[in-house]
Amino acid sequence: MSSHYIPKELSWLSFNERVLQETENEATPIIERFKFLGIYSNNLDEYFRVRVATLKRISAFGSGSKNILGYNPRNTLKKIQQVVLEQNLRFEKNYTRLLKELASHGIHFINEKQLDEKQSEYVKDYFHREVRTRLMPFMIEKESVLPNLTDDAIYLAIVLTNSRSQKKRYALLEVPSTILPRFIILPDRGKDKYIIFLDDVIRSGLRDIFFIFDYNEIAAYTIKLTKDAELEITDDISESFIDKLSKSLQQRKKGEPVRFIYDRCMPDDLLKIITKKLSLGSDDVVIPSNRYHNFKDFMKFPSLGKKEFYFDELKPVVHPDIPSGKSILSAIKKNDIMLFFPYHSFDNFIDILREASIDPSVTSIQITLYRLARNSSVINALLNAVRNGKEVTTVVELQARFDEEANILWGSKLMDEGVKVIYGVPGLKVHSKLCLITRVKNDITERYAAVGTGNFNEDTARVYTDHLLLTTNKKITNEVFKAFTFFSVNYKKDNYYHLVLSPFFLRNKISLLIENETRNAREGKKAYIHLKLNNLTDNEIIEALYEASCAGVKIKLIIRGMLSLVPGVKKQSENIKAIGIVDRFLEHSRFMIFCNGGDEIVYISSADLMPRNLDHRIEVTCPIFDKKIKAEFRRIFDLQWSDNVKARIFDEKQANRFVKPGKKEIRSQLMMADFLNTPAGKNQ
Repeated sequence: MSSHYIPKELSWLSFNERVLQETENEATPIIERFKFLGIYSNNLDEYFRVRVATLKRISAFGSGSKNILGYNPRNTLKKIQQVVLEQNLRFEKNYTRLLKELASHGIHFINEKQLDEKQSEYVKDYFHREVRTRLMPFMIEKESVLPNLTDDAIYLAIVLTNSRSQKKRYALLEVPSTILPRFIILPDRGKDKYIIFLDDVIRSGLRDIFFIFDYNEIAAYTIKLTKDAELEITDDISESFIDKLSKSLQQRKKGEPVRFIYDRCMPDDLLKIITKKLSLGSDDVVIPSNRYHNFKDFMKFPSLGKKEFYFDELKPVVHPDIPSGKSILSAIKKNDIMLFFPYHSFDNFIDILREASIDPSVTSIQITLYRLARNSSVINALLNAVRNGKEVTTVVELQARFDEEANILWGSKLMDEGVKVIYGVPGLKVHSKLCLITRVKNDITERYAAVGTGNFNEDTARVYTDHLLLTTNKKITNEVFKAFTFFSVNYKKDNYYHLVLSPFFLRNKISLLIENETRNAREGKKAYIHLKLNNLTDNEIIEALYEASCAGVKIKLIIRGMLSLVPGVKKQSENIKAIGIVDRFLEHSRFMIFCNGGDEIVYISSADLMPRNLDHRIEVTCPIFDKKIKAEFRRIFDLQWSDNVKARIFDEKQANRFVKPGKKEIRSQLMMADFLNTPAGKNQ
């Protein structure tokens, strides 16, 4: 492996720092900055549950672990500890700064000791009415074993003290923030508004919980434990896959600790008791923090009614090829349509499913389901199709991380209503985004395909950028049909001439496309590669890009998350430039542009260029044949590449420097809607 390779775990931390940068941006509305704190915190939780947990497992292989990764996992774990501690201090400073700014607008966070009489009565009533019955303390005794702490929940570690005898007792109490709101809005004081954490409401009522003990001082300190969340699924062929997964989900709840966060004001004796009972060692990430944890709850910050505190509402762009009140299937038959979320409304796809569910000529709907909205209109449309006599087949991926339980429930609901449910492909995660509608009229079969970069999820489609191709082109629809046949009959691997499926063909196809550009550059022809991805970490692909760069291929990368490639290294990657954009929407779309000697090739894909996507998942990469849509992708890439407000430069130091501002301010996400509304941005 090249020495110029950044471990993906460290590159991911660099991505999360870009999220943290958004909390410091005074041009971003204040409540949105609080939400970025929540996004940062939520990201970090998942990072420890999955990436750090996996790294710890691999490090257990000792000296052989470096051969697995290509770098030393123990050294990487130490670096992670260092970076996370540095970011945590920055996070706390940003939080304190935001609290002061919020207070300047007349909105205050206060604790249980800062309540006035009216607020105190309100909190007392709320505690007895909503909170008290949900609190079940665990007394920590000398010989007791701690209960199985809920992963990523917050607990109050409590010290009961008798000031006369100095006798102490200790207890743990889970904060029921999954049941009750984390933030409680208090009665106003004049024009000012006040908010209290649920944690502090509980602190205010602790005497009512521990009244049976003769202790006159009670103090509570927040702790949080993050556990290994990777699933262990054994290859026991006597169990159904759902049974295996359900058991594995139970194991997740008992996972090994990977991170422990505690209130730095906690007394040493209590800290020692808890860390000892949790068997935390030198390899575990132990983070002293402030009074409050689980800032991910700020993603659901209560509405405070001030318009200037929030981003302006995005008005959906009306797609010129989708006429209002007319058949969308007929529109797709006329020409290919590319939807770009969230600029185009996801309602367009729901409308397609609704139309298909009542069209007398539609015989079947087939769709892959990976992550679904909480109240899914997609599911409702599919159930409606079944009720109208259509044959509906869903490929439900049970291994969609952290959505496994939800997908088991969705699968059961669909089966109960008569939908044919296929639970993925054994040994492979189905991550492709496909839908196929079959219509038969006068014995003529017509197929309508939707191929996307993101999930069929109306919730995320409001905040993720993604593309969805709608087409009747037989080159694509016939091969989407083959893909669904493969989902039903896993041993039937057909030939594909246009769609590129991983794990069977994608790695080889990408390698050939890069080799083609490399060869053209060596022959003195124009050669370039433009990639827009979430992550690029695959060693083999990175080495091929380094070789292409050395041959003179101009490579531009727009990467949201992890980039293990190092751009701009002399005699290795000096022809590679890379940026990452973090802004209002999560950059999630994936597309690739290859010069191909002047006859550009454009693909959209559900896959990132990572080993898991190339080798262990069913992904679909789809060519764009429509010339106008191909040109649109080129313009979209150029607009994002020109971003000089929210784009950061990738380099070996992972400094996340912003692109230098130009004479004209270009913020690509805000300009995209106008771009799509102009004739040059429309498929006309």
